[in-house]
Amino acid sequence: MNILIVEDAPEIANLIQETLERESFICQIASDGLAALELFKRQQPDLIILDLMLPKLDGLEVCTRIRQTSTNKDPYILMLTAKGEAIDRVIGLSTGADDYLVKPFSPIELVARVRALLRRSLRHGGQPKNVYQTAHFIVDLDRHIATRKLDNESEETLELTTLEFSLLSTFMSYPGRVWSRSQLIEKLWGDDFFGDERVVDTHIRRLRKKIEPDTANPTFIKTVVGIGYKFEDN
Repeated sequence: MNILIVEDAPEIANLIQETLERESFICQIASDGLAALELFKRQQPDLIILDLMLPKLDGLEVCTRIRQTSTNKDPYILMLTAKGEAIDRVIGLSTGADDYLVKPFSPIELVARVRALLRRSLRHGGQPKNVYQTAHFIVDLDRHIATRKLDNESEETLELTTLEFSLLSTFMSYPGRVWSRSQLIEKLWGDDFFGDERVVDTHIRRLRKKIEPDTANPTFIKTVVGIGYKFEDN
């Protein structure tokens, strides 16, 4: 597995690299935000360890640009913050980070978080062979293709990340069912999940942007106040 470490403090970057390479991960280091984006485009890492405070381009902006880039891989992002305040974690997750780790951290905790994130991708590959179909959408789990039916009876392929595809598949497997955030986390990530349940809201917003005609008034993925979300497509 390839990991990109984005950290401007050499002693911390080297510590992270040495820790992960002892666990047989392949690591590269970027010391500023712009260099991180260049390495991301060239190397297509499986996971990015991203410091919040960076020169040239901060971690939040780097995270946002990565999530807006269409690539073969949609890497997991573990954001590092020295502040540890709730608002920083919420902002980081809202830009597309999958988890956060507060400095100072122990090497053992770092490795545990990294392994937990990477195990999530293995879960996504274990879907049963099946096809889910509703009035406007078709999800082919075997071919890993999601399509939307258009008014002229043609179809368009949806450009979804692995997690967005799994989220849509989960919703379409039980149309009308109300899912709490904790249930969605258990379904998609299992017991390996570390982090804040608000990360679900982040991925819901990203999926809505790709399938909803009007994200301010969702037609398909609806919020159930006080509980979670449900998918409707009669």
